[in-house]
Amino acid sequence: MSDNKRIIALGFEGSANKLAIGVVTLDGEILSNLRHTYITPPGTGFLPRETAIHHKEHILSMVENALKEANITKDDVDCLCYTKGPGMGACLHVVAVVARTLAQLWKKPLIPVNHCIGHIEMGRVVCKADNPIVLYVSGGNTQVIAYSMGKYRIFGETIDIAVGNCLDRFARLINLSNDPSPGYNIEQLARKKNEDGSDLKYIELPYVVKGMDVSFSGILSWLEKFGLEMLKKGECTAEDLCFSLQETIFAMLVEITERAMAHCNSNDVLIVGGVGCNERLQQMMQQMVSERTGGILHAMDDRYCIDNGCMIAYAGILHFNAIAKEHECSVTQRYRTDEVDVIWRTNPQQ
Repeated sequence: MSDNKRIIALGFEGSANKLAIGVVTLDGEILSNLRHTYITPPGTGFLPRETAIHHKEHILSMVENALKEANITKDDVDCLCYTKGPGMGACLHVVAVVARTLAQLWKKPLIPVNHCIGHIEMGRVVCKADNPIVLYVSGGNTQVIAYSMGKYRIFGETIDIAVGNCLDRFARLINLSNDPSPGYNIEQLARKKNEDGSDLKYIELPYVVKGMDVSFSGILSWLEKFGLEMLKKGECTAEDLCFSLQETIFAMLVEITERAMAHCNSNDVLIVGGVGCNERLQQMMQQMVSERTGGILHAMDDRYCIDNGCMIAYAGILHFNAIAKEHECSVTQRYRTDEVDVIWRTNPQQ
């Protein structure tokens, strides 16, 4: 691509309950970053059909507002980028159809983006992280990742449910609000002190690390069977359970991340994904990283950790700049991180 013109991408994200539109440039400048979340009542999750309807109702106005906030028109946009997967099928289809329609109307190239790669590349550009070990933690994914030989390789992952899904489902068990998110509300309860000022009680939960992989479904089952019973009997509080859950699952994530760092001879860690906003996870990871010589922890706040359109736009524009051609439009609910050819990185330091 020519260096004489500022290259701009419009990104569409809607793989789960967050609909997001973002506008970015090739050099990583954020021109607009809009997000609208579908929030359900306490004790409930979000279903594909209702979530897709939410996306359909808001997406066009969000595109209009994103362009307005970025102070550009459709003529300034060089490519449109959308989430191909992974995600909820109905939601992915709504966003893909709108992106494809606008691309045809505006006569712009359309770039499919892997959701996980979007998180990674957004983290790299925002945090200026060259070649870190990546901990990707969200509602639908839990992976430890490192770049090698043209792909993002998965060194460890969950063998059942994702860490964010575990937190969300526990929040439903104790009837926590989904506003702004279940995980955020668990984090707030886990920070509290007892009425007498003492620390919350740590309750030992199943700790399941299998080599480089982790498992969270057994922890959730234990909480449902024994934790709720302890809560009813007054043997613990909801705050105790939230605190214990966070301490346990985050320790598991820190363990496998450190093991990947040792394997790859890397001291830097980048945390991405919605759960990456959790300050307790960041604190625990920082403690581990700081004990390694010269280690750096790269972490972001909710603007870029939580699903956003900018991450899709930026990963897409990197791909567009590398090949400058249009792709077919399709979606897939299962689209693994290590399936993507990372053609914009020619060496480990890029």
